[in-house]
Amino acid sequence: MTRVKICGIRDENHALAAVEAGADFIGLVFAPSKRQVTPTQACEIASAVKKSSNPDDIGTKVVGVFVNAPASQVNEIADFCALDCVQLSGDESWEYCREVVEPVIKAIRIGQQSPAELYAELSAGGQLLPLQRFIALLDSQIEGKYGGTGESFNWNLAQQVAKRFPVIIAGGLDPTNVARLIERVRPWGVDVSSGVETGGVKDIAKIRMFIKEVRKADERRQADT
Repeated sequence: MTRVKICGIRDENHALAAVEAGADFIGLVFAPSKRQVTPTQACEIASAVKKSSNPDDIGTKVVGVFVNAPASQVNEIADFCALDCVQLSGDESWEYCREVVEPVIKAIRIGQQSPAELYAELSAGGQLLPLQRFIALLDSQIEGKYGGTGESFNWNLAQQVAKRFPVIIAGGLDPTNVARLIERVRPWGVDVSSGVETGGVKDIAKIRMFIKEVRKADERRQADT
């Protein structure tokens, strides 16, 4: 099953709508951004998500998104907000990742790298984080941006990488193309933010449709195997 992360959540209503629709992760952005939340806001959202989860189920995990913040600050906020994992979307090194207490989602921005270069980078991360649950998120490389651009990248490259590593694909996804991405790339997970917004605000109907399209693509994959 393809995991779904709805990122850039800013209030409880949208968070709970994502949970109800079947999101596996919701992302709360702590980095400077139009989607940024304070630790207090994030704590309230995370608490609402955890209360809504079925105690017999794994439930929707809450991810905190950081960019080039001190590791001590990341750990402090993660503890305060009871985050399930931390997404590092800046220029953090693999050595930095080892200082983070919670499981890590490490964003890798895709520019002109070859498959071999990406393999080497992901292998290095896997070697340095053997005891920590870790997964890579592949996103578009846009100068001066650290995610949330709504721009896609080379899916052929993503397809090659996904054959060797479990990866989350971000960048330019929306309800109209996510099924095509899943059928072509077969990633571990998909991530969306601007693709489920209307006028810069999360759109519950688009969140539901995005997740519905992911599940339909999963059903088709399962029927083909």
